[in-house]
Amino acid sequence: MNRPPLHQAGVVFDESKILAVAPANTLRQQHPDATLIHAGAAIILPGLINAHTHLELSDCTRLCPPPDSFVQWLKGVISRTTQDPANLAPSVQHAISTATAQCLRFGVTTVADISRQCHLTRPLLRQSPLRVVSYGEVQAMAQRRDLLEPRLATAIDPTHASDRLRVALSPHAPYSIEATGYRRCLQLAKDHHLPLATHLAETPDEATFLANHSGPFRDLWDFLHAWDDRVPTFTAGPIRFAQSLGLLDHPTLLAHVNYCDDDELAILANTPATVVYCPRTHAYFKHPLHRFRQMLARGINVAVGTDSCASSPDLNLVDDLRLLHHIAPDIDPQSLWQLATSHAARAIAAPNLGVITPNNAADFVLFNTTTSDPLREILEQPQLLPTSVWIAGRQLTAE
Repeated sequence: MNRPPLHQAGVVFDESKILAVAPANTLRQQHPDATLIHAGAAIILPGLINAHTHLELSDCTRLCPPPDSFVQWLKGVISRTTQDPANLAPSVQHAISTATAQCLRFGVTTVADISRQCHLTRPLLRQSPLRVVSYGEVQAMAQRRDLLEPRLATAIDPTHASDRLRVALSPHAPYSIEATGYRRCLQLAKDHHLPLATHLAETPDEATFLANHSGPFRDLWDFLHAWDDRVPTFTAGPIRFAQSLGLLDHPTLLAHVNYCDDDELAILANTPATVVYCPRTHAYFKHPLHRFRQMLARGINVAVGTDSCASSPDLNLVDDLRLLHHIAPDIDPQSLWQLATSHAARAIAAPNLGVITPNNAADFVLFNTTTSDPLREILEQPQLLPTSVWIAGRQLTAE
């Protein structure tokens, strides 16, 4: 996706790795013994990477119309997902099965999954065909701060790691984990070479809560009956909060960043952090226009994600790109596709994904197209779905 599409071309791969990319006639001469798979009038794209999602919420349905506020929505999600422990495992199993089917149907081969129930999701995802970066989510604030260490132990447990499932760590958000917990997560990520992610600047109420523990997020803690007054304050907003903790000195994945001013953009531009924009979720909550254009212009790595089915209609990452194309029709389609391929691969520190090039993983998605501008055609034809999906050289159903 870093170069224009090759026409009348193909890919040669052996088991799970790409060997060559070239015009089809050249490949036939260089690899006469290769098995020919004719794709017809199709474009072959790198397998798509969903850089921010919550797969265990895939059996949720987003409320329409949306709740009046993000915190009201969050209370609803908590109420809907809090269940008897006996029902938790079957519920998670159904959600992961639903999510896996959707990912394959929509051409997503790799997911950056945030999971509170990673002890349940990881064994299931390890058995799936998807590539997964499983960010064990950690919340530890106020009366729940003593849960930090046991939750960390679960989040970084390597038991279910494999060549397709990487264990990662996610301190949840500035309104759910204290500075001490963030620093502990950062240190563990460094010590164990784990990818790190957090939700940041998702709503303007984060800054208010950090500054004086007031506003909707304080209402959330009262709803949970778990507040105490020993939570530290921070008056300069969530992005500078992350900077003060050292999170921005690390290649941390920052989910959303819906609210930032020019000075905060300058801060982010001088870091290795990635911003993951979730267009349909952003629209659902009626946030102001996201500043992804300015981020890209300043050299900030921006990727896209679907967030969860509790805030987005489904896990169709291409529909998030379609919304971006509608919002910013002047941006070259190839640049938009990079947000779900090469930029997303950088976000999850997976240099062997996101680009169809020799030695990279043989992960592909095929779309039938009829025009000379297939990247634009897919974005402008919402009915187009992948015709086939390949992961590690193995063809999987896209239905």
